[in-house]
Amino acid sequence: MNGKHRIQFFSPKRTSSYINILLLIWILPVTFLSGCTNEKVDPETTLEDFTSYMDKRIPALMQEYEIPGASIAIVRNGKVVWTHAYGFANLEKGRKMTTDHYCRVESISKSVTAWGVMKLVEEGKINLDRPLVDYLKSWKLPDSEYSEEKVTIRQLLSQQSGMPLGTIGVRYSPNAVIPSLKDHLSQDAVLFQEPGKSFSYSNTGFNLLELLIEEVSGQDFEIYMKENVLHPLDMRHSSFSWSDNFKPEVPNGYDSNGKPIPVYVYPDKASGGLFATVDDIANFTIAGMPAFSQKGLEVLNAQSIERLYTPAVELSGYYQFVFDAYGFGHFIETLPNGLKSVSNGGQGSGWMTHFQFVPQTGDGIVILTNSQRSWPFFGYVLSDWAEWNGFRSVGMGKIVQGIRALWIIIGVLLILWARKMQRLIKDIVSGNRKFCLLSGKQLVLRLAQFGSSLVLILIVFWAYNQPYFFMFSVFPIISNWLIALILLAALILFLFILFPRDTDNIKSQSPDRAIKE
Repeated sequence: MNGKHRIQFFSPKRTSSYINILLLIWILPVTFLSGCTNEKVDPETTLEDFTSYMDKRIPALMQEYEIPGASIAIVRNGKVVWTHAYGFANLEKGRKMTTDHYCRVESISKSVTAWGVMKLVEEGKINLDRPLVDYLKSWKLPDSEYSEEKVTIRQLLSQQSGMPLGTIGVRYSPNAVIPSLKDHLSQDAVLFQEPGKSFSYSNTGFNLLELLIEEVSGQDFEIYMKENVLHPLDMRHSSFSWSDNFKPEVPNGYDSNGKPIPVYVYPDKASGGLFATVDDIANFTIAGMPAFSQKGLEVLNAQSIERLYTPAVELSGYYQFVFDAYGFGHFIETLPNGLKSVSNGGQGSGWMTHFQFVPQTGDGIVILTNSQRSWPFFGYVLSDWAEWNGFRSVGMGKIVQGIRALWIIIGVLLILWARKMQRLIKDIVSGNRKFCLLSGKQLVLRLAQFGSSLVLILIVFWAYNQPYFFMFSVFPIISNWLIALILLAALILFLFILFPRDTDNIKSQSPDRAIKE
């Protein structure tokens, strides 16, 4: 059969049909997976109608992102007006999540610790601009290439101390033998940059504040915090120390793969060791609203509370995409309506938490989940809450925008890879590509392509073997699609290597046919 009468399997008309089918295949899963995109929430909606909406919305989001359990509280006019728990505290035992569960709140602990430090500042026992070493009598900061004497209390509170993030992922059973705080700090508290240079999020910095509180107050950290912060703020179901008397039993955490993680503790407490109920964290946010509640004023005066929420440093890294600044133990952002919003959140092994409130309006929300897949969940719930309160949006809502942008990128890549595969198959059928191992013509190019394919596979292997990979946590569903597309790209590249172009066959075709091909 000559070229004139050959059946054209890949005519423009057929190619267009293939692309249309591909688009349809793409649109269907995106439509399904985007079923939890934001609906417009009318600010005039009543509390009853909004919570009724949330009772449908939250379980749908939890199912989509495979989140076992969540507890949520809403604050209006400085009062807790609604709390609810969803899902399971322990999937394996079928134990339901309840609002009275003591949960690990992780880095929300830093915000509470900041209140404890400011209490000592008000009492004149600590000066924010004095070096930390002036207050440490029983322990010395490890040597480093930078001056430890320059680290001040203000720098520690505002994450500008130059201290490293600290050990991540090391956890202990509550009844195990645990290293002391000082031993832990002797390993972690080594300056990695000049104090005061820039923002750098550090668990270690807040654990140094834990030691500071103990040295200055003469009390164990957890006792000082209970007597001077937790109980006065009506956080009587919160504790910086583990207790076998926590009832109901503390929920399991669940990692990004859904693996259960039993309750654990850290050697340190100030940066992420607080256990608390959702109501207690709601009470904590109310304490930061002096115009609506006197509770906070029983611990700190209004000026000290405002200091906690005053921007102290501009952010860097991925934090700057969500928040505007960091105060003392709190993230700060300016909402579209010009009001100041205060927030903080935490992430541990199988736990994610977040609170956000607006001191001027008395509005707030607390979200506690026992899953490391909760970032998108936070983004959607907080966006709904912001719209209901007339804020239009909050910084965490950018996660939702990121999800939408990534779906578009995935769609474009799917079409691109489909076109590559279509071209490859067409060339093989027409004889312009033939199977050939790594030999012959274009060997250097093919070896380079093989190296690129191997690099893509190694990237996937590396990402999957990380104890924690940020992308998997923030975009748990999309990450799997991106990984699949990377592997698909490697496969296509590998096929191009095995089926190189047959230049002799192409040259033997008529000029018109060569152009057509």
